[in-house]
Amino acid sequence: MKPDYSLYLVTEESIPLNELATIVEEAIKGGATLVQLREKASSGKVFYEKALHLNELLKKYDVPLIINDRVDIALAIGAAGVHVGQDDLPVAAVRKIVPQEMIVGVSVATLAEAEDAQRNGADYVGVGSVFPTQSKKDAELLLDGSLTEITSNITIPAVAIGGIQIDNIASIKNKGLAGVAVVSAIIRAHNPAKAASAFKDELNNF
Repeated sequence: MKPDYSLYLVTEESIPLNELATIVEEAIKGGATLVQLREKASSGKVFYEKALHLNELLKKYDVPLIINDRVDIALAIGAAGVHVGQDDLPVAAVRKIVPQEMIVGVSVATLAEAEDAQRNGADYVGVGSVFPTQSKKDAELLLDGSLTEITSNITIPAVAIGGIQIDNIASIKNKGLAGVAVVSAIIRAHNPAKAASAFKDELNNF
């Protein structure tokens, strides 16, 4: 079954596991279709424990868990996929060591990076940063027109990421996207299920 990238939830590292699991579960009930566990500063042990717990939770809902950066952790817990950046292990190398059915995603900001990802076996690309974002301090904004240029020239799904909120999502409609990746607008929402549901409603008009 092909993954549904429409509402791609990305976690925030600062949230303790029990609280994070509750938020993620609520977001899934609201319509999140895929979850990426992103841990930049955690030890391997903490990352592994979070991944293990979330993977078991998501299996109940048949929602794929994507592990950010750490191919070893994705393999160790049997995650549905792994997502790598431009400075991580190249996607061609990742493809050599993961099962064929594992989803592999790559962060891109230019058409050249997107085409390279597709050529080397990526299943999808995350394109950003679309808007200014607090979730990733070093994120650079996409150049004007880059989003459409990328989606028009690749055949694998593209997911927009970076500063996506309910009040700016309309500006990226009709861009050929498979979905949007959302961090704080759902993770930090007072009611994650309601926030996710509002995004799903917007995405129905994509």
